[in-house]
Amino acid sequence: MLASKFKYTKTIRSWLIVGLIMLVGQVILGGITRLTGSGLSITRWDIITGVIPPLNAEQWLEAFELYKQTPQFHKINSLFTVQDFKFIYFWEYFHRLWIRSLGFIFLIPFIIFVFKKQLDFYLIKRLVLVILLTILTASAGWIMVQSGLVNRPWVNAYKLTIHFVFAILVIWAMVKTIADVYLPSTNKINFRKPIVSMVVGITFLQMIFAGLMAGMKAGLYYPTWPDMNGEFIPDVLLKSANWSWENMINYDTYLFAPAFIQLTHRMLAYLLGALTIYMFFKLKGKVEGISKIWLAISLILVLAQIVLGILTVLYVKGKIPLFLGVSHQLVGLLYFMNMLFLQYSFRKNKA
Repeated sequence: MLASKFKYTKTIRSWLIVGLIMLVGQVILGGITRLTGSGLSITRWDIITGVIPPLNAEQWLEAFELYKQTPQFHKINSLFTVQDFKFIYFWEYFHRLWIRSLGFIFLIPFIIFVFKKQLDFYLIKRLVLVILLTILTASAGWIMVQSGLVNRPWVNAYKLTIHFVFAILVIWAMVKTIADVYLPSTNKINFRKPIVSMVVGITFLQMIFAGLMAGMKAGLYYPTWPDMNGEFIPDVLLKSANWSWENMINYDTYLFAPAFIQLTHRMLAYLLGALTIYMFFKLKGKVEGISKIWLAISLILVLAQIVLGILTVLYVKGKIPLFLGVSHQLVGLLYFMNMLFLQYSFRKNKA
């Protein structure tokens, strides 16, 4: 069902696009924060006072002393100086500041537009959903951070994945809102074609495994391609005794979970690549307008994503390469958004 015939202003349309761009930026900043090991540098979540970073040497030492109490400092970064700490603090601070800015840029205009009656009830409902999901994402983020402040020097992989999935759901809701506002035109195609929905579903599943890959640092264990340390299927996965929930939980002390997650992530990537190529050739002569553009972009993005994934694995040198890792995450997110826009562009325009 598409939005009503309510005419949205150019300002509102542009505001929605800016909101989507900022949401994508927030996810990418989260990726940078994770890859630089910065996520646990700020040990408190102060919604108001946390906007102001340390401003002098005494405040920096105070923040550093709090960080010294974390497992990450004791087990990994015990040689850190204040200067080293400032680097990781910057990324986590920027990550939190961005979400605060997003709330400011998104929430205040929303209230103004509602007050001026420039939004209909349909769009208000959609945007309230986006706001609620954003709050849930932020809450899951803090729960995730807390999981790394006790015992383990890293955040819990499953809590990180929940945080990431909530962020993806926020973006999904925003894409749906924008698609409804812009009212895509009708295509001469069976609107119930299952291939696009299938690719969207598998892509969402792949995003879940991407979160687990990141949380478990699974990419570090098998930095080879096309094999996995000389094996197509790691030997640890071929032993039935290893298939237990306990091994999935203890992913940082036993190899089973990282091997399973990385193998599944690779297989899903190959499947998505094949399905996207099939979808492109099946639909390219049947779609028109903006749908044709979304379709072409989907093929470009999936091929780029596979290449980036391979390069990221091959260039692992004790840690995930920052540029390749972030690029891999960004292109994957763009591919998912592109597929959503493609799917929504196939709906009949009832306006």
